[in-house]
Amino acid sequence: MGRWEPNTRLKLIDAAVELFAANGYEATTVLQIAAQAGVSKMTFFRHFADKREVLFAGQAEFVELLRDSVSRGPKGAGALAVAAAAVTELAAVFPVERQAPTARLNAVVASHPDLRERSAYKRALLTAALEGALLERQVPAATAGVAADVAVRALHDAFDRWAEPGQKRSLPELIGQALGELTQAATELVGH
Repeated sequence: MGRWEPNTRLKLIDAAVELFAANGYEATTVLQIAAQAGVSKMTFFRHFADKREVLFAGQAEFVELLRDSVSRGPKGAGALAVAAAAVTELAAVFPVERQAPTARLNAVVASHPDLRERSAYKRALLTAALEGALLERQVPAATAGVAADVAVRALHDAFDRWAEPGQKRSLPELIGQALGELTQAATELVGH
């Protein structure tokens, strides 16, 4: 089995999603995932701590990207604009080739309570990172919290839409749409 092939991490992710979808999360082993990807079990563990983490790859990188994006945001820009730019920059990491695998991944995560819990934790980490980065910009706490919540919700709503069969719009476009809907909902709440 190959040890240092390019894209090993991505091969492992795709193999895991395929096996989880076909056999179920519980029934799939790390050894099966490694074999499907054409690598050794040891190689699997160089990339991931366990089979669950295959589905949540890149968490630390995503947090860092959000923080960096917020720190580079223009001075004087509103908190929601800065947060929206950060999640849009994060969305650019996902090429269109990942759209179909994202749909399969979402279905696998939705099928298992432990995976749904891990997904909620990941979302909370992204929100906390974004909020913390906004606080470092001296954004008031309530404003930073709401901006981070709205931006990360828009990101997740956009991912769900992006994964729908036949979706032709880009992930950044869908984030813009979701942000528009969420700000409209907030405006309506304030108006009532």
